[in-house]
Amino acid sequence: MLEKISEWDQSLFLWLNQYHSDFMDPIMYYSTRTFPWIPLYVFLIFLIWKAYGKQGWWVILGVLLSILFADQITSGLMKPFFERLRPCHEVLLNGMVHNYGNCGGMYGFASSHAANSFAIATAMYLGLSFKYPAVKWLFLWAVFFSYTRIYLGVHYPGDILVGALVGVLSGLAAYHIFRYIYNLVRMKGRINKIKTD
Repeated sequence: MLEKISEWDQSLFLWLNQYHSDFMDPIMYYSTRTFPWIPLYVFLIFLIWKAYGKQGWWVILGVLLSILFADQITSGLMKPFFERLRPCHEVLLNGMVHNYGNCGGMYGFASSHAANSFAIATAMYLGLSFKYPAVKWLFLWAVFFSYTRIYLGVHYPGDILVGALVGVLSGLAAYHIFRYIYNLVRMKGRINKIKTD
């Protein structure tokens, strides 16, 4: 069964990866990096501070924790455990993969790009959607950001899907952890205030 799923994953990858152009190659390579998205991250931090004021650092820490979870689970645990070769490292696919730029590390399951971007989107949605419903469009950014990895030939669709799932779960976990801690701190502050009054 796993072998069949792997075959479908490989076939879907080859079908998606074949759609490329000389014009789009550098755009996709640039889009898959962190630097071009710094203005977006700065804007999101601005929205957090606008919505929460001085308490905004709780949300920022929650987002950072979600990224830490997502990155460590995919890069620190899954890739060395499953040891699934990236498409651009797979000998059987030599000459069939369009790989633009660096191939990256040897293993690709699951995608850290997908995990991190979906962790950000999830944590931001949970923390800001009550104030800014449009933040849901971050999931579209996460899909695009993840797709660049297939375009560049460094991840299978399965790597992306599982990475996205890890990211969503990481965002949920970090949000609830920080919400619980925040409520504890507030409760402790109220108790201390009652004692001093």
